[in-house]
Amino acid sequence: MTFVGSAASAAQFPQDGLPEVAFLGRSNVGKSSLLNALSGTRNLARVSSTPGRTRLLNFFRVGDLDAKPDDAFYFVDLPGYGYARVPEAMRREWESLVSAYLVGREPLALCVFLVDLRHDPSEGDETLRAYLDHYRLQYVVAATKADKLGRGEAMKRRDALARGIGRNAVGVVAVSAEDGAGLAELWKTIRAAVPSTKGKA
Repeated sequence: MTFVGSAASAAQFPQDGLPEVAFLGRSNVGKSSLLNALSGTRNLARVSSTPGRTRLLNFFRVGDLDAKPDDAFYFVDLPGYGYARVPEAMRREWESLVSAYLVGREPLALCVFLVDLRHDPSEGDETLRAYLDHYRLQYVVAATKADKLGRGEAMKRRDALARGIGRNAVGVVAVSAEDGAGLAELWKTIRAAVPSTKGKA
């Protein structure tokens, strides 16, 4: 996996047509840690002790574009919501940028919607779920920090999410960036959603 670049506007989004998988969730949910775990690289995505540091859309290319161009696609790290201590004007800019990406973005194949398995979904989580459903965007719920709970409690909370915020998702997966739990299942869901680019211009 390779960091390709950041975008502050729609004009800076990649134009090569490769499929895209977007990661989104609240600021402290562990997006960067999960991206690093999926890539097998500790420092690919920056992990900050201060929530809300991601202020741009960050694009990471998955796969070898030269050796296997038909299997290449992007992971897209979107700005988080909830805890970022920023001026309201900047917050609105973030929301505008995220909306510009999510709505009508043809290469977008799947959204990975991160929630914290340890807690009930927040108001922001419910708002995002309604947004994804309204625009009929395909998404999988990745319930992070599963290693912080016992196996029984983790499965109980995962099932509750599947009945609630994940009821319209293609799946709900309890994952841990620390011990790797659920990563293989999440990868399987991602691979199933990403179309081959074979035959595309």
